[in-house]
Amino acid sequence: MIVPMKHLDLVCLASCREGTLRRLRELGVVHLDLASSSGDAVVNAKAKISDAEKAVRIIRKARAGEMCDVRARSVEEVLAIDADRETLKTERDRLEREIKRYEPFGDFDPVLAQELLSKVKGLTDVVALPEKLPSMRLSRLREKYDRVVNRINIDTAKLAICDDMAILSSFPALAESMAFEQAKELLQDHGAICVISGWIPVSKLPALMGEVRNAKADLFERANSLGWGVLVRDPAEGETPPTLIDPPRLFRPVKALFEGLGIAPGYTEADVSVPFMCYFALFFAMLVGDGAYGAIFLAATLWGWKKYRAQKGNALMKAWLVMLTVFSSATVLWGLLSNTWFGAQIPYFNSWPTVKWLADPSYNNMMLLCFTIGVSHLMLARIWNGICKINDTSAIAEFGWAGILLFMYFVTNSIVGIFSSIPQVMFYVFGFSLIAVFAFTVKPSELKSRGAELGMLPLNIMSALGDIISYVRLFAVGLASVKVAENFNSMAIGLYSGADEWWLKAIFALLMALILVLGHALNLAMAGLSILVHAVRLNTLEFSNHKGISWAGYAFKPFRKIKEK
Repeated sequence: MIVPMKHLDLVCLASCREGTLRRLRELGVVHLDLASSSGDAVVNAKAKISDAEKAVRIIRKARAGEMCDVRARSVEEVLAIDADRETLKTERDRLEREIKRYEPFGDFDPVLAQELLSKVKGLTDVVALPEKLPSMRLSRLREKYDRVVNRINIDTAKLAICDDMAILSSFPALAESMAFEQAKELLQDHGAICVISGWIPVSKLPALMGEVRNAKADLFERANSLGWGVLVRDPAEGETPPTLIDPPRLFRPVKALFEGLGIAPGYTEADVSVPFMCYFALFFAMLVGDGAYGAIFLAATLWGWKKYRAQKGNALMKAWLVMLTVFSSATVLWGLLSNTWFGAQIPYFNSWPTVKWLADPSYNNMMLLCFTIGVSHLMLARIWNGICKINDTSAIAEFGWAGILLFMYFVTNSIVGIFSSIPQVMFYVFGFSLIAVFAFTVKPSELKSRGAELGMLPLNIMSALGDIISYVRLFAVGLASVKVAENFNSMAIGLYSGADEWWLKAIFALLMALILVLGHALNLAMAGLSILVHAVRLNTLEFSNHKGISWAGYAFKPFRKIKEK
């Protein structure tokens, strides 16, 4: 579900503004609009983070992957060394240009040349000299160039041994400092008191109100009391509270996926965490399409669990590991059902009913499966809407859309030749569904403002057909992944079988192994890309359009202490 929010106005004594912010940060239950702060203190705090990030990049670029003993240096020292190195690089480039310009004239003395030119007229017609004489002899220019290059190398070596991890470990403190400065700027002064506004989940109100009661009780006992007062109200019309989703415990890891994608449903929309995670796992398995690849993902995830337990990782890391365990296990299961392992098949599994059904050479069964998944996904959205609106006549229109989707499912299968004809009963379903949608989508009192929606009905029906057809991408992309794997296998085996001598077989065996490793690694990378593109799209576009999820919300991020990763 999406947790209800309350708008909060908190009043404190002006003399206790920093103490109030520190206590709010410890509570970690109030969302503040920190992004709207842009004062000098905030700019300075952001600059420190930017400098730290730049210092880490400089160190890693200087190190270029080489292992070496490291020593701690401050961000300021790293930037100072880099600034000196950049100055030296400019001087090196200038000297290099000057050397190239005067090299054809040899190692002459520019002072002596100037004296000769001033005493003997017409000397330049006899002796080839440059129009502008150099500042020093060519040999001295080269010596200076070598010194500058040596100093650049010394600076680079200094940077290479700097401890980038020590700078990285300071990021949480820097981010926390910036957030504190942003919050300070949000405090509005009103004489002896200050006011700060934000959003708080209803479930967290008791904790805040308990703090307010303590502050009032201490007001008469301690001169440094915070003296809090609060005004809590429901969101006003036009206000957009942050979105805090609270899915069932089993599906909470999907919050990490939403955060990674940078999406959040609107505050007034639905929490689709459960169907999102279930269908995403199915899409993940079908798009990867290979049980061996799933086993690789699962092995990497199990290694991640080992590191998580050894390093006592945070909740975000655990959420990703849970999701990857589910997704990779689903992929291994799909490999068992389809008998696909590195683009090859295990003969023992070929007799399984699912393997025979999915291996239909016409691919009709695979397409039927994709269309069935698609219509179930989209009908779920419409039926869910209908249940949520059960006390309103618009629920009838939502159930009508479910009927239209079911009819379009049969139309789709007929178009591609899976079904020979559409059952007669489906035409009646379509007719009644069309009447329900047309009659109950817009109420009579809304005809002026929403009447155009009825005119768009034919296009929306055709769009529903396209939405179901779009799920065939699960089959197409998965099949492409399998075919790529098969082609790399054939290429490697064909290369090896072409060798006659034992030494040629040994060489070709190495080449075969290289082709297989690189080929399947490339296929794995392509599978990962297809997941980001197609699995996300089917959930956030096709399904969300029918569910009415715009993903236009912004996530609830309380003002709190930042935990080190």
